[in-house]
Amino acid sequence: MRNSDKQERLVKTFKAILKEEKFSSQGEIVDALKAQGFDNINQSKVSRMLTKFGAVRTRNAKMEMVYCLPVELGVPTTSSPLKELVMEIDYNSALVVIHTGPGAAQVIARLLDSLGKAEGILGVVAGDDTIFITPTNTITTEELFNSVCDLFDYSN
Repeated sequence: MRNSDKQERLVKTFKAILKEEKFSSQGEIVDALKAQGFDNINQSKVSRMLTKFGAVRTRNAKMEMVYCLPVELGVPTTSSPLKELVMEIDYNSALVVIHTGPGAAQVIARLLDSLGKAEGILGVVAGDDTIFITPTNTITTEELFNSVCDLFDYSN
């Protein structure tokens, strides 16, 4: 097998392993790759690959901290399945708050940031699964809430 074929197979296997969202340490990823026949793999190689592909640690469905690949690279659109990641939208007199699935807040916040002031969004702050949206002076928080709910087809 050519070297480039081996490298291609390693990358494909590496990405497949991360998609499983069950590996919490680089050592576990090394062991999984060795089990797939990559005997020359080590922790430093895994570390370089994690950096190269932009892998991050986030909580999986079982709330365990695991390595995974980023959901989207580029600015997402509302036609993508992001709507399914929005769990709850609410507001008070100052902010609109969105609760998402684990690890999804950054991607959704990026979409909201791309809409900007023209849509009444002064700023967006995102954590792992929570987003705070501040309205501009030209729109009320309730109006922004309704606009965001429409954007994600959300009904409370």
